[in-house]
Amino acid sequence: MTGLALVIIAVVLRVVSNPLANVYQKQLTTKGNNPLIVNFLTYFLLSIFCCTLLYFIKIPSLGKDFWLYSILGGIAGAVGNGFLVKALQMGDLSVLGPINSYKSVIGIIVGIFLLSEIPNIWGITGIALIIYGSYYVLDTTDERFSWKLLKKPEIQFRIWAMILTAIEAVFIKKVILASSTMLAFMSWCIFGAFFSFIVLFLYKIRLKTEFRRTLKPKNLKKFLLLIACIGTAQFTTNYTFDHMAVGYALSLFQLSIIVSVIFGYKFFQEKEIGKKIIGSIIMVVGSVLIILLKN
Repeated sequence: MTGLALVIIAVVLRVVSNPLANVYQKQLTTKGNNPLIVNFLTYFLLSIFCCTLLYFIKIPSLGKDFWLYSILGGIAGAVGNGFLVKALQMGDLSVLGPINSYKSVIGIIVGIFLLSEIPNIWGITGIALIIYGSYYVLDTTDERFSWKLLKKPEIQFRIWAMILTAIEAVFIKKVILASSTMLAFMSWCIFGAFFSFIVLFLYKIRLKTEFRRTLKPKNLKKFLLLIACIGTAQFTTNYTFDHMAVGYALSLFQLSIIVSVIFGYKFFQEKEIGKKIIGSIIMVVGSVLIILLKN
């Protein structure tokens, strides 16, 4: 199987698994489970899996870049994903998903300075279309696209999540360059678990009470599905980063916004899906411009 085919498979898995993980995160948090606990347990369960793999993988000597960017990525990811789960608890998946389109802009800007990845005119045009399409989607909210909309807590949480996870993406690429796709994935899980646990203390979460509430048999199936989706999404993200510039990969991942809109309708009966689909298609066109005409 050619490298291109593997990249396509990785992107498809990423595009489907990420919004599906958002569905499970929203289902768990809207039932009264603390979003930060859900975030920590996701990382923690994945890190247990990774620690098991350590017995079967020969770890090479790792330089200071690996540890530096693993720590920075762990901090950005733990806080950013915490914000994301909190946003999903409060807002519509079909709106919060498309907001993530701005992540490609941030990823390209950060990538210019840290990775020397310079976008061409088609990349810039594609990003402009992605932003325009997101305006179309946000027009379905009661506040429309306005400063009032930006004052909503779920929108603010989503924006912070987007910024932090876009920065995290650059750090992940740095970790991959300093090691491998698999080691970067394991680093993401383990450091993410560590720093998301610290976040619980910073927010003074009553751990015993919240763990007892969250770790119920009825939640087990959803947690297993959640970590399967998150694990798939992150590993395929790393694989794609290893074969493509970060800014372009983040733009291609915006194809998942259509899946988010459909899932929002299917699982949570969210409204004005037709208009959101149109806006999402505009973003997809932007993504196609970025990927097919990047050279």
